[in-house]
Amino acid sequence: MSTGTAAEQINAARAMVTMALAFSHFPAPELRLDRLPQTRDGSEYVWGVSVSLHDSLSHFEQWREALGLDPADVEAHLKGSTHWLNILGTWGGIRVRLTGFFTFHDPAPAR
Repeated sequence: MSTGTAAEQINAARAMVTMALAFSHFPAPELRLDRLPQTRDGSEYVWGVSVSLHDSLSHFEQWREALGLDPADVEAHLKGSTHWLNILGTWGGIRVRLTGFFTFHDPAPAR
């Protein structure tokens, strides 16, 4: 974690408010300011916005499309009973992480 000042968060906070206003008619996500990797190797971090949605992949897709994030960059994580889609990108010049949590139900075994 950085030992910088709160001023470093201003652009990300502004983007978060702008995002909430621009997509106020969308399903409500959990929004928060986070330190996000600026580079693919994770060697640099910047303040950005994390957008999390629960239990609806269609809501994840709606937000992904609106934020202009490339579907080819979506990563799927299936671990035990916790499943999620995750994508990092940039919106309005600010780093964004979109995460969609979901439940996967195995079909009943055939008899």
